[in-house]
Amino acid sequence: MSMMKEIVRQHAQQYPPEKVAALSEWVIEQAIRIQQIPGPTFEEAARARYVKDQFTALGLQDVQIDDLENVYGRLPGAQTDVPGVMVMAHTDTVFPAATQLDVQRQNGVIHGPGLGDNSVGVAGVLGVVHALQAEGTQPACDLWIVATSREEGLGNLDGARLAYETLRSKIGAVVNVEGLAYGYVYRAGIAVRRLHITARAQGGHSWLHYGRPSAVHAIVQLGAAITQIQTPDSPRTTYNIGIIEGGHSINSIATDASLWLDLRSEETANLNKLEDQVRAAIQLHTTPDLEFNVDVVGERPAGNIDTNHPLVQGALAALEVTGTRGTLQVGSTDGNIPLAHGCPTVTVGVTRGGNAHRLDEFIESAPVKYGMRQMIVLTLAAADYQVSLTGQGEP
Repeated sequence: MSMMKEIVRQHAQQYPPEKVAALSEWVIEQAIRIQQIPGPTFEEAARARYVKDQFTALGLQDVQIDDLENVYGRLPGAQTDVPGVMVMAHTDTVFPAATQLDVQRQNGVIHGPGLGDNSVGVAGVLGVVHALQAEGTQPACDLWIVATSREEGLGNLDGARLAYETLRSKIGAVVNVEGLAYGYVYRAGIAVRRLHITARAQGGHSWLHYGRPSAVHAIVQLGAAITQIQTPDSPRTTYNIGIIEGGHSINSIATDASLWLDLRSEETANLNKLEDQVRAAIQLHTTPDLEFNVDVVGERPAGNIDTNHPLVQGALAALEVTGTRGTLQVGSTDGNIPLAHGCPTVTVGVTRGGNAHRLDEFIESAPVKYGMRQMIVLTLAAADYQVSLTGQGEP
């Protein structure tokens, strides 16, 4: 049995299923309380204040909120001079502040916008602290508990960037939590670049000035050309035109139009190649009477750790003790930031569910007890591993 598997097994005995089962309802209730507080990207302040109060109530030390509404707290470890473990989950949601946040329970399924992504993730992080404090368990090294902002959309992972820069000298590993990722272990972050492409033309009257270039026509034609770009299956590379906008009336030749383009790849080199193809298409559509402008509005770096890394193996072992065979995955999460800096990071989940980013988003309540047991034993095992690296203690 590998070292990390043995560490996980030992902690799993300390937190058997019946002990964690009672925690799951507490986590679900916390998730609903968080979900009921509007938290669009860039507007996370109210959620941050609520989480800060929970950190304080749970007895965390060094509790604070930074300029981007990240919330920090520290659970002291037995070895405070050892690089700690950061456990984080993002607070923001894709839904506007005015969205109706009604919650409905039925047959073990709970519906609510933003409940799975990522209110239950934040609640799960709180649940780990709650469980450790209730049991009187001291981790081997400091646990830095962080609720990050600006993970979604144009937030560009800026909350995680600042949180990592703030704590990088104090941590050696990261456990990131996404609410609906139970059963998966993300050990790699894909490269993402987002472009806002604007077309500008002279415009005019649809009848009197027919034949002049139209910014709307140009952006539609460019979009059609982009959709003809072929991308490789391996390394997986994708693109998506998420928004097209422009013009000001049906009988006007448009002076301005734009599209928002999301580019992704498992490899940065392929992402750069894809962007080059997009920019080549723009050049082909540019004329003296029609100009384009490209703004990079999002940049998420890539990074990964080996599948045999002890943190990955520990995450898989933590799932195994709950009766679930874990699946390795890659994606775009807050975990991209520490991974890009070479900091060992995995992203795990609390429960199963679906319809993320939709009004009918839902979580399943039954798997929460398994997700919480997984998170508790993985967090403790990661702390033990950090101490073992320094030679200050044997796991």
